[in-house]
Amino acid sequence: MPGTTVRDAVVDVLRERGLTTLFANPGSTEVPFLTDLPDDLEFVLALHEASVVGIATGWAIARAEPAVALLHTTAGLGNAVGALATARVNRAPLVVLVGQQDRRHLAHEPFLTGRLRSLAGDYPVWVDEPVRPQDLPGSLSRAYHEAVTGRGPAIVIAPMDDWAAPAGDRANQAAPGSVVRAAAVDPSAVDALVELLASAQRPAIVVGSGADDAASWEALVRVAENLRAPVWQESFGARAGFPHDHPQFAGHLPADRPRLRALLEPHDVVLVVGAPAFRQYAYAPGLLYPARTRVAVVTDDPAEAHRSVAELAVLAPVAGVCAELARKVAPRAGSVRSPGVREPVPALAAHNPLRAGHVFDALAGRLSRDAVVIEESPSSRRELLERLPARAPLGILSPAMGGLGFGIPAAIGIRMGAPERQVVALIGDGASLYSIQALWTAVRYRVGALVVILANGGYAVMDRLMEMEGGSPPWPRFPEIDFVALARAFGCPAEGVATPDELQRCLDEVVPGLEGRDEPLVLVVSVAADETFEP
Repeated sequence: MPGTTVRDAVVDVLRERGLTTLFANPGSTEVPFLTDLPDDLEFVLALHEASVVGIATGWAIARAEPAVALLHTTAGLGNAVGALATARVNRAPLVVLVGQQDRRHLAHEPFLTGRLRSLAGDYPVWVDEPVRPQDLPGSLSRAYHEAVTGRGPAIVIAPMDDWAAPAGDRANQAAPGSVVRAAAVDPSAVDALVELLASAQRPAIVVGSGADDAASWEALVRVAENLRAPVWQESFGARAGFPHDHPQFAGHLPADRPRLRALLEPHDVVLVVGAPAFRQYAYAPGLLYPARTRVAVVTDDPAEAHRSVAELAVLAPVAGVCAELARKVAPRAGSVRSPGVREPVPALAAHNPLRAGHVFDALAGRLSRDAVVIEESPSSRRELLERLPARAPLGILSPAMGGLGFGIPAAIGIRMGAPERQVVALIGDGASLYSIQALWTAVRYRVGALVVILANGGYAVMDRLMEMEGGSPPWPRFPEIDFVALARAFGCPAEGVATPDELQRCLDEVVPGLEGRDEPLVLVVSVAADETFEP
């Protein structure tokens, strides 16, 4: 239309794609776009770009659709790179709009010019610098599709003068209105998997984040029961791929080769679904898994398929493959329980001060079945996963990249995107300091997430790793930090907990009302540092 600007055209694209919530920390290069923002576009402010991306990541994961993050040239994108890496590994579709200096004098590299295309490295699934201002609306539409297909952040770089340029002819926008992604599965691929499983005497299943949806869970339960096979969760996975309270669930894979080989030794065939074969942490020499064990991988991630050490990799929609396997894998005779399935987690003895496990046990008995637990407590991660089983899809969420600062923003985004679910973030005190300013956003936008800070006064996981190397930490502890005061400084209600009675009272008061809560709450629980660490 005559008089229509690039900004007008971009706003239309945002509306058409349902991208009407903008997560941002604004800078001067974004002002031309944000001036007089239409009322139907909601601006959500976070106080640091890593929090912007973390909240957008939680929103995208909760809603299974892209979210928009708005970043400010080099400073903003640079601050957000770690969070973008986490979004990529956590399979979160993000449309990331990055401001740039005025196109008309970029050649002179004026103040705030960003060398932006490669700043986030290989973690974006797509990066575009539109050649003309008129290409920007189409670039954003394409970014939407790229984010969904690539399941990660797609970046579009927008010079600040582009917004006022004439929109031009929409017919030249290079992006389809919609993309239909096939859910059907090649029958020959399924037959190959069925044949492999039929040959197994002692099959096992490993599940990962790529199977964390209701359809995959339902189908995988049938497959596991038909095969009478134990099911393990991938190590360091972002999400659960199977109900952790099911009788066939065996626990979490170890993250080193010797223990992995020992665990898989009894099994002649292992089916890996929604994960690579196999993600590890510390290096150890030798084979990844026993030489006699045959491994097949099912994933919709090409890179995951290509790097897996497996006899067969099937690159296809995971839920579709699982549904076909559930239909074609014949039931076997025998008990549903199978060797290797874990025993109940033992109760913890009383301890003063509290241990992290006491907090996990207290929450496990109170949270609803579909509660979302965000984990960012490295020293107690394994115990958390054992004592707080995922009982519904998105029951557990971890920063699969391993960087800190994800937990609090992700909890805010998850709760904003899925306000009907209880959302609890379990965060180490050291981890909380990477993004504690995100609490302000939770207060401002009335986000009723519960944040539990496990305060042991230091970097416990680093202390344990140093001890394993036979050394002593050169870094100090920080028991003097007042996390209750920090939370309250951002306007967030907070309470300290030091005894079992205080913990029980607080959770009895808070948990029953979490679904309807419209303000965040921080509980700072004083816990003893974990004495051992097992990745």
